[in-house]
Amino acid sequence: MNRTYGFEGEAKHKHGEQTYKLFAHVFTTLPLATLVSATKAPTKTSTTTILSPQGLKRYFVVHGGLFSKDGVTLDDVRKIPRIGRQPGQDGLMSDLLWTDPQTLPGRGPSKRGVGIAFGPDVTKRWCLLNGITSIIRSHEVRQDGYAVEHDGLCTTVFSAPNYVDQVGNKGAFIRINAEGDQKYFQFEATPHPPMKPMAYAQGGLASLMM
Repeated sequence: MNRTYGFEGEAKHKHGEQTYKLFAHVFTTLPLATLVSATKAPTKTSTTTILSPQGLKRYFVVHGGLFSKDGVTLDDVRKIPRIGRQPGQDGLMSDLLWTDPQTLPGRGPSKRGVGIAFGPDVTKRWCLLNGITSIIRSHEVRQDGYAVEHDGLCTTVFSAPNYVDQVGNKGAFIRINAEGDQKYFQFEATPHPPMKPMAYAQGGLASLMM
């Protein structure tokens, strides 16, 4: 991915081979996912709100999405060997990075050729199993910068406006307060230095994020 999307080419061009290798290693130490948990009991809930065992709202934040099998727990995610490892084409790490939500129930093939697509029933089962209020993920352009999906249990947030200088989408981010309430913020692209889109990219995989 570093090579395909141009990071390797740009880093080597500007900073040299050794610096790129350090970057690549550091990337393998970054967390695959994180939990964002409220610190106060919620004042706004419904009969369908899923809370943690402590009675708090909490969010599972991840790049891609959920898993190609049921029954995966937070402890399973914590136990994934991470440092110095690449995700490969299948397994829990690959799922976390590359899966996408779909509108149909169940699981389906991925449009990317790696990972799977998971339906609202898959999301609900996983959130109930793990006491997760909602999943927050990115990995796909949304024209408004974000989209609330799967009956509110999965939100896609895309923070790159006008992706590759061609899509015209807004960017967005979420703020979560102490009670776990979410507020969405949208923003437009701003001018940048005159560099053609994907200037250092190799191959034709830019469409994977679309």
